[in-house]
Amino acid sequence: MDTLEAIKSRRSVRVFRKDPVSRDTLRKLVAAGMQAPSAGNQQPWQFVVVDDRRVIMRVPEFHPYAQMSETAPAAILVCGDMTLEQRKGYWVQDCAAATQNILLAAHAMGLGAVWTGVYPREERVAGAKKLFGLPDHVIPLSLIFVGYPAEFPPVENRFREDRVHWNGW
Repeated sequence: MDTLEAIKSRRSVRVFRKDPVSRDTLRKLVAAGMQAPSAGNQQPWQFVVVDDRRVIMRVPEFHPYAQMSETAPAAILVCGDMTLEQRKGYWVQDCAAATQNILLAAHAMGLGAVWTGVYPREERVAGAKKLFGLPDHVIPLSLIFVGYPAEFPPVENRFREDRVHWNGW
């Protein structure tokens, strides 16, 4: 799939088929995440890959918008590792770029995915740390549910000329 086509046609998928996603496929998604740019090339990320449905089904215990856990066969928790952070505060941007790479890679591979925000909501961060057993120096940014889509949200053109300012405001 062409890169611009992938960007334009990617949509958040919240309902998945029951087919499992292989660990090889999940590894490829994480590898795509690790190709993201990062401030000073610090690469401050850690990834928790979840393919145990019993764990996935517990996500709504801490995340109020995780209904997609009912059908998702897999999830990837994208985290910032403060021991790897060399440029303070940029881990959020770095991990957000990794998250977007994973979403685009999933779409290009025929998978559906949806980004659910964890950080900066303290209750979600605490819940994710507890469920996934994260050490104190690791902060979860996003949780991506992944699977084969059972729904295909319509593609829409989101370009808005009124949001573009040339050479200044």
